[in-house]
Amino acid sequence: MTGSAGADLQVQAIGNDEDVVRVRQLVRTVAVAAKLSLVDQTKVVTAASELARNTLVYGGGGQAEVSTVDNGKRRGVRVVFSDSGPGIADLDLALTDGYTSGGGLGLGLSGARRLVDEFELETAVGAGTTVAVVKWAR
Repeated sequence: MTGSAGADLQVQAIGNDEDVVRVRQLVRTVAVAAKLSLVDQTKVVTAASELARNTLVYGGGGQAEVSTVDNGKRRGVRVVFSDSGPGIADLDLALTDGYTSGGGLGLGLSGARRLVDEFELETAVGAGTTVAVVKWAR
């Protein structure tokens, strides 16, 4: 991930459906503050919604850390989702375009990855998953 995180880090627990909505609202608020266009706000909020739902459904809950980032040229939004769930056994399959296990918006990880500018995923079976995404202002 490029750029430095702002001092505005906000953490939202993800333990139920209402928390997924709170993540969406928080990401939208931070995206507006970072001056992302409406289209880019929608993209990062949609990706965050899918990833928050995955954190809840497949990771058994976890958290989202939302902050602004700045690379010296532009600002953006960084969201890091983490859980202590079972991890992703077949990462290649999970990242395949069109693959969804049926629990989210139907975007899957690959769809969320396409909506953002930077996407990093770390997972270990039995040790959870962390997904970090960044969307930059144009």
